[in-house]
Amino acid sequence: MRHFLGLALLCSFSYAQFEIEGHVGIDTQAYSSKQNKHSSSITLEQQLKMKYDKDDFNSVLELYAQEDYTDINSKKDNDRSYIRVNEAYVEYEFEEDKILLGKNIRFWGALEAQNIVDVFNIQDFRNDPFTTDKIGAYNFEYAHYFEESEFSVITKLYEQNSDMATSSYIYSALNDNEAFNDNLNTENSQYRPTVYLTYSGSLSREYSLDYAFIYQNGYDSQRYMTKEDNTYTQHAYLVNKFMTYNTMVVNSTLLKLEATYADVINDKQVSDYVHVALGVEHTLDQLNSGSEIGIIGEYYYYDTFDKDKFDDIDLGQSFQNDLFVGLRYSLNDEADTQTVGGVIFDTQYDEQTYYVEYESRINDIVKVTIDYRYIEPSDSYNTVNAKLEQHQRVGFNLSYHF
Repeated sequence: MRHFLGLALLCSFSYAQFEIEGHVGIDTQAYSSKQNKHSSSITLEQQLKMKYDKDDFNSVLELYAQEDYTDINSKKDNDRSYIRVNEAYVEYEFEEDKILLGKNIRFWGALEAQNIVDVFNIQDFRNDPFTTDKIGAYNFEYAHYFEESEFSVITKLYEQNSDMATSSYIYSALNDNEAFNDNLNTENSQYRPTVYLTYSGSLSREYSLDYAFIYQNGYDSQRYMTKEDNTYTQHAYLVNKFMTYNTMVVNSTLLKLEATYADVINDKQVSDYVHVALGVEHTLDQLNSGSEIGIIGEYYYYDTFDKDKFDDIDLGQSFQNDLFVGLRYSLNDEADTQTVGGVIFDTQYDEQTYYVEYESRINDIVKVTIDYRYIEPSDSYNTVNAKLEQHQRVGFNLSYHF
């Protein structure tokens, strides 16, 4: 409880020169039974974000803390309680340029089910893999603005280690008597910079087009595991990587494209690979109520070029030949009420994932999220879903925002 209360104490101070926002909440989940795993979880969570703006200078500090109830009330801890700095950076904007230094989180991509080009930040393995939980990355950025586009050079200064929950947590990759080595094995020094060149912009002609192109040289976001003496070690390797994500609006239809090609420089275990995703979302206006229904379809394809090296199963890729079909229902009310759901068909390994998520706000300060997920895994291949076995979960999240 000390992590949660320690961060909550910071909220009691008020500094007139800062803008302070954040939330406190409780996240609960119940799972279908699985041997030697907890059947539910209760997590207290808090985020505190402080901003300081003066003229063209901006600074941000964001802290996040959570406390897993199991860690204080069970003999089998999940090791999911911690406090971390999500973001801590300063930036200065000139007339046509910007510089940024520090630790921050970026979002790249356009698709619904998964963003395959969203590679700048690593995910926290201690939490639910079906939600986005990024860890801020240390970097320096220089950006230059054109009339309808932007060019930037981003240098990630350090390749971060990962942590993993213990085997008692339902979404841990570990089994009993297995351990995770939290020291990342890197092809070069962890301080070897990873450089991104990005160019993005918009075109508003007959159709509205948003585009982004990214070149990366450095450590790949895709990592792999090796096991020795019941201990897993994570490995990071160097790549040249070319990525793009784009959206185009045609009347009431949104077309989406994300694509990645990775040239693996030296690693002997991992092949060059390609990852492509196409999407379409068509919106139907409900004129009487003001609500909208979005019909979503997406296809994901992943392939390696050298079949003698690790394949998608070895690398933990779950969107390798998958079709997502879903619906989005938005009320367009003051509470931002929205329901999203659908099914993901793995056409290669004969798997299905069904999910639905509802979220809304109460008086603009209380957010409610309810979700249900059901996974029917492959019975022939040891995929990511097969390791979960047949799986159901119901989640409820209630948070107060200030």
